[in-house]
Amino acid sequence: MLVCSSLPGKADFRVLDDLATVVRLGQGVDRNRCFHPDAMERTLTCLKRYSTRLRELGGDPAKTIAVATSGSRDSSNSAEFFAQVEKATGFQFRRISGDDEARFTHLGGMLEGMDPGTTAVVDIGGGSTEFKTASGGMSVDMGSVRFTERYLLGDPVTDEEFWKCQEAVDATIHESGLPRWRSSIARETRLCAVAGTATTLAAWFLGLEKFDASRIDGLTLSRGDIHRQVEDLKWRTIAERRAQPGIEEGRADVLLAGALILWRSMELLDFVEVTISTRGLRYGVLKLAEER
Repeated sequence: MLVCSSLPGKADFRVLDDLATVVRLGQGVDRNRCFHPDAMERTLTCLKRYSTRLRELGGDPAKTIAVATSGSRDSSNSAEFFAQVEKATGFQFRRISGDDEARFTHLGGMLEGMDPGTTAVVDIGGGSTEFKTASGGMSVDMGSVRFTERYLLGDPVTDEEFWKCQEAVDATIHESGLPRWRSSIARETRLCAVAGTATTLAAWFLGLEKFDASRIDGLTLSRGDIHRQVEDLKWRTIAERRAQPGIEEGRADVLLAGALILWRSMELLDFVEVTISTRGLRYGVLKLAEER
């Protein structure tokens, strides 16, 4: 949840609070095509807390822009769940398309000094991954939760599981048309990664005991850096990953799949490095609201 106040006379805003919680709403959606009861309970508990916090800051949940992404598009009980959310919290969610998700992510991911015209943004989510430039992009059904649940079931994962997952990532990238998207943009286009997988890999790379956006924003990692992180995560148990500085509990089990998606995307789409941004979708939604 991002809470901001506008600055009088300026086309800018002041962040009052910026909260991020891993609730794993997409748990089991790839397999069952519906939200799991435990996931709905976790999410509702989180949103009740957000609603209380928003009211403390003087906001109105009913007037908040609330959007739902990949899992809600795939889940047969999403409308029922979000009706329950509205009744309990006041938040009125609307499902956005993959194209809109990619557009908002690109708009919101830009850091100071980045040129939207020469920057591509990648957002690795739980169910889908968005690739976007100012001129176009796409949403692909591969995500850290979806591919963990499909392929990476061992703890630690087996070599067979790992190779099957990598083969699936490579096949998805090729079959989705992403190579054509890459060839349509300038070779010198820079890659910017947003959302939990990227920021967690950055926090782990820096050895951060506590999340620090000021240190993560603008950090540049090479393709080799990401590959080494993939190899490190591969042999660790979930508990061992969780014990690493920078890797939070709710991210430890799905981080390998997310890192693998990022590494293979950089490899197959020929990006030699990636810059990390703690911004993304919710900042893009904010900017769109300002324009309106």
